[in-house]
Amino acid sequence: MDIAPFVDQIGTPLTAALFGLLTGLIFGVAAQRSSFCLRASVVEFTKGQLGKRMAVWLLAFSTALVWTQSAALFGLMRVEEARMMAVPGSISGAIVGGLLFGAGMVLARGCSGRLLVLAATGNLRSIVSGLVFAIVAQMSLRGWLSPLRNWIAELWITPDGRNINLLNFLHLPQASGLVIGILFAGTAIWLAQRNQVSKRVLFTASGVGFAVACGWVLTYSLSLVSFDPVQVESATFTGPSANTLMFFLTANPVLEFDIGLIPGVFIGAFLAAAWGRELKWQGFESAGNMRTALAGAAMMGMGGMLAGGCAIGAGVTGGSIFVFTAWLALFCMWMGGMATAWLLERRSVLIT
Repeated sequence: MDIAPFVDQIGTPLTAALFGLLTGLIFGVAAQRSSFCLRASVVEFTKGQLGKRMAVWLLAFSTALVWTQSAALFGLMRVEEARMMAVPGSISGAIVGGLLFGAGMVLARGCSGRLLVLAATGNLRSIVSGLVFAIVAQMSLRGWLSPLRNWIAELWITPDGRNINLLNFLHLPQASGLVIGILFAGTAIWLAQRNQVSKRVLFTASGVGFAVACGWVLTYSLSLVSFDPVQVESATFTGPSANTLMFFLTANPVLEFDIGLIPGVFIGAFLAAAWGRELKWQGFESAGNMRTALAGAAMMGMGGMLAGGCAIGAGVTGGSIFVFTAWLALFCMWMGGMATAWLLERRSVLIT
């Protein structure tokens, strides 16, 4: 499909925003209908269970691998052109940020992507927590917290001015990425069948992974025909949340993929919740619950910026192209989340 005439007619910035909107719509619908959530999976696993939430997360993760690696094999995108692969990665940032984000998502009762999806259904707790997340992310990117973030991030950087492609580092052929994705998908389907996960949930969970691949393919195709530099990227919520916040606060906003992504997820999740009659106003249960959630949101804002992405951006999107620091950040998110969930369990705090 030749998108050059379309881009020539409306321009690169608007095209990028529309591609972000489309990616967000798919993600929002799929994530809302499947209840996709890394935090829920971490808590479930910490309790010694391999249940429905783990099956949903693993299926979304694996289908992102399968769709993205298939696109790469068919020449629909080049992994080397992805922004997070083409720039230096912070190993120290992935470790510290991953641990911080993992702990924060448990305290906030949802990762940044999940908070956005819940906010669209009328969850005031998620709306407030999401705003705190976006503000702290912006402070970590360009504000008061940026010196601290830069200092931690620069402690340990990947060599040669680029991130590390795990497949190349392990001397594996490109097709092995697709094989790994299929193996993960097979495990997810087995786990889903064992827990009697419905076909509808399986379909929508796989839609999360499909949305990630769509983002990669759309931005790569735009980069091929645009005269202006275009970042090859996909679904993530740390940087885009901060950028979207500033888009509405600055006098000269700039359209880009991020600016379409966040509204797209919100609209998609809202429509899906309305279709399923799941729109409902919800708030904080208590002042203590509010303090815990807001502290967790702030931790995610800083942690996501350090880790190079959130549970979606690093954990699924970066993982789908085998970025080393993304896989490391995802591992640390699991460790930080599990440790926090275990501590909360020990203190008899309800985390459902």
